Amino acid sequence: MSKRLIFSLIVTASLLLAVTAPVAAGSAKTMIGVNVVLKTDITNAILADLATHGTIRDVVYEIKALTMQVRAGELTTIRKLSYVAAANPDQTRNGAPIDTVGATDFTDGLSTWDMDAINVTNFGQGRTIGYDGSGVYVAVLDTGLLDSWRQYFPQERIATQFAKAFNGGGAGDNDNVSEPTNKWEHDQNSHGTHVTSTILGYQRTSTIDFNGVAPMATVIPVKVLNQNGSGWSSVVARGITYVADLKKDGKLGNNPVVINMSLGGPGLDAMEKAAIDYAIGQGVIIVASAGNEGEAGMGYPGAYAPVISVAASGWVGEWKNANPYWWYATDVPDPTNSVDFYITDFSSRQLAGQDLDVAAPGSWVVGPYQINSGQISYYFLGGTSMASPHVAGIVALMAEKDAALTAADAESILENTAVALPAGCRNVIDPNTGTASEICWGSDATGAGLAIADAALAATP
Repeated sequence: MSKRLIFSLIVTASLLLAVTAPVAAGSAKTMIGVNVVLKTDITNAILADLATHGTIRDVVYEIKALTMQVRAGELTTIRKLSYVAAANPDQTRNGAPIDTVGATDFTDGLSTWDMDAINVTNFGQGRTIGYDGSGVYVAVLDTGLLDSWRQYFPQERIATQFAKAFNGGGAGDNDNVSEPTNKWEHDQNSHGTHVTSTILGYQRTSTIDFNGVAPMATVIPVKVLNQNGSGWSSVVARGITYVADLKKDGKLGNNPVVINMSLGGPGLDAMEKAAIDYAIGQGVIIVASAGNEGEAGMGYPGAYAPVISVAASGWVGEWKNANPYWWYATDVPDPTNSVDFYITDFSSRQLAGQDLDVAAPGSWVVGPYQINSGQISYYFLGGTSMASPHVAGIVALMAEKDAALTAADAESILENTAVALPAGCRNVIDPNTGTASEICWGSDATGAGLAIADAALAATP
């Protein structure tokens, strides 16, 4: 295997879950994008009244919400309207030739350290659990997939008939939320492809496959972030509502549905919150990354309590003995012991009013990532964006076992079966220097501890 492809890069917070401040409202005359949630159903009379305050750009009847372009000075007035439950500026959210993969799934793929760490696989033994995600849909709300996705994933595992892209959001004159056809499979960012690879596994060559958490789950790619890996909460809300409607309308049959969101921003948007509540009400389970802001606190929607939020953990065996293939050629010891793991320094800590649930591998995770369009390549990525799909995959396994699994039950089981990771410090090898450095964290960094697949499955009825 080429060292150049695997050893050469780690990408951290800048591409994975950059939590940035929302666009400032500026002067009272500055045009801003505003998301509005109503106390009542949307009627023509309400729309006509709101239109006197600005331009209505998108209406989402399912969650009693709409987006507007208004002058900043109108926001206070809109908030005071008797039928308005909440209104806020739209929030920022960050995070070639086609050959078909020969394999139909990667259940027999090689074990990587992160799959071993959550006890989906064991070094030299392959999968060690009796579930693979069959019959479960996992919607990945992200940047979509690269043009070359068929060279990484089996076509059978991607629900192209439900794949979707949403554009727009923000404050621009032409930023209405739109649904461009097939843009979901023309991503230039790679983030969504790497995230998907953790859930399904991926093909490295025609003869080398790597295992995923839930390799027989069916992924629904939903593009809600642009080609730079950033976007707006109004667009994310649209994506969440779309998946919830697929579930509600029976288009996915009676199959369980999980959403993974490896994205976030500094504030909980009212429209996004309404979409999450709506989706959970339809039986959808939502998992999201905690954020890469360290002591600055968690990002949203991960910090919202009904969402299963995930911090980023690492393994003390990383880069030991200067072996560039350690990530699939070394064994994570069993039984799982907290002393073998640490919390990364970038992983967001829980602040007052925020809810951090569990941790999962988010340091030095290998997957498909293209620097040059059309050139197949694989890189290490680090971030809570990488941790979240590990847990979304575990939830898919749990939902395969219990199709009636609820979001609250899934969160409770994950927390009750996690391996506690108390505050502490670990010495971890820095591959750039070859020497160990100390990484420390407090009790606000781990939630209930490390999510473990076999334990969570054992506790699922």
